[in-house]
Amino acid sequence: MLSPKSAETVRATLPAVGAAIGEITPLFYEKLFAAHPELLRDLFNRANQANGTQRQALAGSIATFAGYLVEHPESRPDTMLARIAHKHASLGVREDQYPIVREHLFAAIAEVLGDAVTDEVVRAWDEVYWLMAHALIAIEKGLYAEAGAPDGAVWRTYRVAGRVQETDDVATFFLQPLDGAPVPASRPGQFVSVQVELPDGARQIRQYSLSGQPDGGLQFSVKRVAGDPAGDPAGEVSGHLHDHFHGGETLRVSAPFGDVVLDDGTGPLLLASAGIGCTPMIGMLTHLAAVGSPRRVIAAHADRAPHTHAFGTELRQLTRKLTGATTDVWYEAAAENAPADGEDGAGRGTGDRNGAVTVHTGRMDLSRLEIPAGTTAYLCGPVPFMRAARTQLLESGVRAADIHYEVFGPDLGL
Repeated sequence: MLSPKSAETVRATLPAVGAAIGEITPLFYEKLFAAHPELLRDLFNRANQANGTQRQALAGSIATFAGYLVEHPESRPDTMLARIAHKHASLGVREDQYPIVREHLFAAIAEVLGDAVTDEVVRAWDEVYWLMAHALIAIEKGLYAEAGAPDGAVWRTYRVAGRVQETDDVATFFLQPLDGAPVPASRPGQFVSVQVELPDGARQIRQYSLSGQPDGGLQFSVKRVAGDPAGDPAGEVSGHLHDHFHGGETLRVSAPFGDVVLDDGTGPLLLASAGIGCTPMIGMLTHLAAVGSPRRVIAAHADRAPHTHAFGTELRQLTRKLTGATTDVWYEAAAENAPADGEDGAGRGTGDRNGAVTVHTGRMDLSRLEIPAGTTAYLCGPVPFMRAARTQLLESGVRAADIHYEVFGPDLGL
């Protein structure tokens, strides 16, 4: 908790800091990378720095945490802290890096706000920073201990044992640990960080969801990010993996992390995804099928067309393995050889839809599904898709606390 004096100061200055945070965060990163260029080269995502999403995420997290301290002193934003801590742990962020961040962040605040940053203001916001930092450090220490890497040494070298081209722009990579030791434990829905050395010498890192459970190895799937006419650059890491990793190469990969994981309960589930957001959902379905789960499972996926739908065949196979599962798929373009809103699985007209796969044309509409009471929902896909899906679920009676989502990239929603 903030001291009473600091709480009063933060409450008074939060509007000014909040209004200037759009200036503070880019200046902070500019100062940080000028002093430590290796962080931009080998730790931070250069694409997210270029498009500004990392800056927005930092600004939002600082403002949210400070707001909790002064408006809800009896609680803290644990969802936000857990999301950040899992990302940090997957990158091997160390405790001794927090003072470096503090130094350049406060230098940026002082430069932007000028004379308004008195000693009293610095002391108050220093409390905010270290309360947030120590909360994250504590969570990260626990995650490192669980991963068997108490010193933050989460990285291991793996050999690419195989590759499958799921669609024209999605490939699955199968990895085996180079040292032959067992792979770390993971939970359905988690991700790993993957580091590649690019032609300019930078060692860039990206996170990819685990899309299966191969024996003695790891499996993740990557969509090639193409550039567009609006000026967004092509994905440098996804393109490098697609172009240069076909089998036999080595990669540095972190232990699995991620806070959006399949619960251990027995209640009904809804797994809704769009595009490459299918990867954590396929990982969850693979686990459910492997343990022979009797849970009621509704899988829902949206894609442009059947030929762009990665794991479409696996989705149908897993649905039919699970006694309580059904799948609804929406394609913006009509499926070949399948009628719009038609059934391509068993069960229509029998009163028992277990194993059924229904194909629709258009955008996903979860309000058309019969969602049981007590359903826990997991969402993954583009942010506009998840906003629409969440709204439909809330209107269908699903509790907000039971809707979980995974974002590929900085989480601006937090």
